[in-house]
Amino acid sequence: MKRVLAATLLAGLTASPALAALKPGDAAPKFTAPATLAGKEFTFKLADALKHGPVVLYFYPAAFTKGCSAEAHDFAEATERFKALGAMVVGISADKIAVLDKFSTADCQSKFAVAADPELTVAKSYDAVMAKNPSYADRTSYVISPDGKILSTYSSLDPDGHVASTIAAVEKWRTEHKG
Repeated sequence: MKRVLAATLLAGLTASPALAALKPGDAAPKFTAPATLAGKEFTFKLADALKHGPVVLYFYPAAFTKGCSAEAHDFAEATERFKALGAMVVGISADKIAVLDKFSTADCQSKFAVAADPELTVAKSYDAVMAKNPSYADRTSYVISPDGKILSTYSSLDPDGHVASTIAAVEKWRTEHKG
């Protein structure tokens, strides 16, 4: 019943951070995926990234689409703020790594990594698959604490709100973990 309700609300483009399957306090699924930053490919490992601070993991439907380009631009503009808070950003979609090589330099402005999840394996583990079109990731953002727990979730097909929501969660975490 919860999945039906969630799919119905998401289909209506309703912003609701409470709809994602993973809730604050849940363990974030660990994963490894091919990624690119500034067009340079590497292997992204969530476990390794968490050793350095919180990770903002945001899923998006497809590179070079209007909403996804806008969201990437917004995250690129906020990257220095995230870094100042000790957090890193990584985007993830079903796009192939060759497409993401270009997206990482163009729309992400070479400021943060994007990872390829063509089989949506990672998206499925985070319940971030689009209900109306399951061949795409849904637009869902997670903030993951260094201990591997979900700090916050935000789900909305509208790209607005994802950066503000994730910054607020990282700021709250930083305030609680000073010194």
